Formats: sequence, C-alpha cells, structure tokens
Amino acid sequence: MATTVATIGAVNRTLLNNSNYGGLVPNSAFLGRRMKNFSSRFTTTSNMVIGNFKIVAEYDEEKQTEKDKWRGLAFDTSDDQQDIARGKGLADPLFQAPMGTGTHNAIMSSYEYISAGLRQYNLDNNVDGFYIAPAFMDKLVVHIVKNFISLPNIKVPLILGIWGGKGQGKSFQCELVFAKMGINPIMMSAGELESGNAGEPAKLIRQRYREAADLIKKGKMCCLLINDLDAGAGRFGGTTQYTVNNQMVNATLMNIADNPTNVQLPGLYNKEENPRVPIIVTGNDFSTLYAPLIRDGRMEKFYWAPTHEDCIGICTGIFRTDGVPKEDIVKLVGTFPGQSIDFFGALRARVYDDEVRKWAAGVGVERIGKSLVNSKEGPPTFDQPKMTLEKLLEYGNMLIKEQENVMRVKLAEKYLKEAALGDANEDVFQFQTSLDSMGEEQRNRLTSLFLKAVQIHLLKTES
Repeated sequence: MATTVATIGAVNRTLLNNSNYGGLVPNSAFLGRRMKNFSSRFTTTSNMVIGNFKIVAEYDEEKQTEKDKWRGLAFDTSDDQQDIARGKGLADPLFQAPMGTGTHNAIMSSYEYISAGLRQYNLDNNVDGFYIAPAFMDKLVVHIVKNFISLPNIKVPLILGIWGGKGQGKSFQCELVFAKMGINPIMMSAGELESGNAGEPAKLIRQRYREAADLIKKGKMCCLLINDLDAGAGRFGGTTQYTVNNQMVNATLMNIADNPTNVQLPGLYNKEENPRVPIIVTGNDFSTLYAPLIRDGRMEKFYWAPTHEDCIGICTGIFRTDGVPKEDIVKLVGTFPGQSIDFFGALRARVYDDEVRKWAAGVGVERIGKSLVNSKEGPPTFDQPKMTLEKLLEYGNMLIKEQENVMRVKLAEKYLKEAALGDANEDVFQFQTSLDSMGEEQRNRLTSLFLKAVQIHLLKTES
C-alpha cells in the first residue's frame, strides 16, 4: 500500500513539474491544500499533446510488516460477500454509509455460506465400533439411492418416515448411515416447526431444502433430516392447539413431495429446476400426522423396532471403550428385556455417580460452584471406573425401580382425587362415587330421607 501511494505521488509530481501539463492538475481535495495552491500558478494552453501513461501499483513482499492489518488481502481467495461482512466497521465511518445501508453490507444472500442446519460427521463406524442395524441401513440406503437415480416410469416417494418407540436410536442410526455414505445432511428439529410468525416454519423448510439442493448441485451428496416430526406437526388429542403453522408445515411437505425439483422460496420464483433432495423424518407416532401427508405416494414408512441381536450390537458400541466383555453385554441385555436403547446409555452414565460423589465430598458442598465455574484448576477429571457385570446389574435394577415408581404412584391422579388433603376426605369421595353410580329414583329417595333427617334434627334441637 505504501509503495502504491508513493508511485501515485511520483506521477503527480511529474505532471506538476512539466509546463506542458499544467492545466491537467485538478482542483481536488484529494491532492491537499498545498497541491491546489501550486496548481493555480499554471495557465491552461490550448495547443497540448497528451501522451499515454500508465500507473502501476508495485508490491514488495519484504515491505509487508506484521502491523499491516490489510496484509492478508494479497493472498485472500475467499468470497467477496464474506469480505464485505468481515470488514464491517473496520474502515473510517467517513468512507462508509450509515449502518444498515451501503457497501459494507452484503448484498447477496448465498447458500455458499455454512448453513445453521448443516451437520458434518467425522465418524467411521468400522473404526469406532459403532453398530448399524442391517435392516435400518438397508431401508435408508435404498431410499436415498432411489431418489438420486432416474427410474423409468416409476414415481419414488420423496419422504422416508422412520418411526417407533422412544429412545430406540432412530436419529443416531441415521447419523451413522450418513457417515458411512459420506453425507453431510441438513438437519431440522421439531422445535423449528413452530414460530410466533405465521408461515416462518414453512419458509424455513423450503430454505433448508434449497440449501441441500445447492450442495447436491456442487457435487456433494446431501439430504434433509427432520427429527421428531410428529412432536412439531402432529395432533395429540383435543387439547393440542392446531395452528396456521401446523397446517402450512403439512402443506409445504406435501407440495415438496409432489414437486421435488421445483421448490420456490416465498416471494421468489425461478424457472430453473433444483436437484431432488431425499427427505428423512423421524417420529414416535405417525398416526398423529395429517393423513394425506403420510400416504404411500408421498412417504415411505418404516417401523423401527430393534431385535435382540440389534440391541446386543448397539450396546457393544455403547460400552466399546469400557472393556466390558461381550458375554456380559449379552447377559445384561437379556436381564432387562423390552428396555429401550437409551436405557443402557443411562445405565452407563450412572456408573460415574460414585466417582462424582467422592469428588463432591472431598471438595465440600459449599465450594462446588467455585470449583466447577471459572476455576483456575479447570474442570475436574475422573478416572474411568471399572464396569463389572454386577455393578451394571445393580444400577440397572435401580433404574427399573424408578420406572415402576412413576407407573405405580401416578401422583397427578392422586392429587386430583384427594384435592391435596390426603385421606381426610376419603369418605366424601366414596359418598360422591356412590351417588354417581345410583339411578335417578334412588338419588331422589336418598335426598328425601336426608331432608327428613335434617328436620328431625332441627326439632330436637329446638325442644
């Protein structure tokens, strides 16, 4: 930069010292007050021959210092729009428009930038020991491949709905398959399917779909994954509020499934077709979804229920770093049949309770906050506890008891029945229950008998 300014100054001095070019010196604020006074001494001549000259900006790497904040621009190959946004506020405000307008704001909204929904996986399930269920992998791989190839006179469903029990590892199995196939999916969750602004979730689905389509256009395999679709767009009984956003999410997914290569953003229309992007959705109960959305032409459904062999394989991946023998894992899974996959993950986390309890006792309860937050020593570290089958079975039985307590106590029902008075109103509750079970004649006879008893009691009191 310094060399460039010096070169320009040399050219200006050459022009000023040559009487033949006296009238070419402009009266500009860029040249400074001294230059303006100097140029006023020259007279303009009409008979003037102007030759061609060239101003060359020289660049010398040796003159680039560490203090030069613009030194990296000579080697910068990034996007111009990112440079504009990156340099906002660095230049003097005299050379920029007011904030919110002007050239320091990026004028292009591009999908070149990293999306907030983009997930990148560096997992290799063959190395890390993760287990992918064969049936799960077969269904997902076939669906993705069918959407990337052209089959003659065949309409392939765009959406694959994977549903099943809670905590069965649907989302994680999808991530393992994506990592195996080299796919970086665009992800959404049920929490993004509702907003205070009407139409915002439907617009977000279209934006994420177009982002995935742009990645495919650049030669990268991609798909759209929506987790827990039924929680965001389903209806759970009459108490669930059905909003405009629920309707538009269902309608948007139906429209994309019918026209996967012509997905337009709201307010924009481009005739250019976009690549087809397979959509994978997960959920627990698809019967709560809008029926036309889950019909066979739009959504291919897959019920995921891991077999005994699948549970053993997945648990082998959960305890892969703990040195638990496979025979113990087989016995552990057989001891707790019917439990979901996340039960064994919670079981593994429980084993660290003893280590955390010892650390808390050593530090002191009153000093736990200072030791965990902004501590000079850093967060505490724990040695990996030895996981034996006996210890795993012990903690597993503790989790089972907690589950049984939730099912047995049913506190909500008890509070409603007793009105938070314990057994004090048990007789009133039984009397009300018996009244409800009586017929109309019996209730009338009982009411008349009650009134007669009250009259007799009042007569005795007066006498």
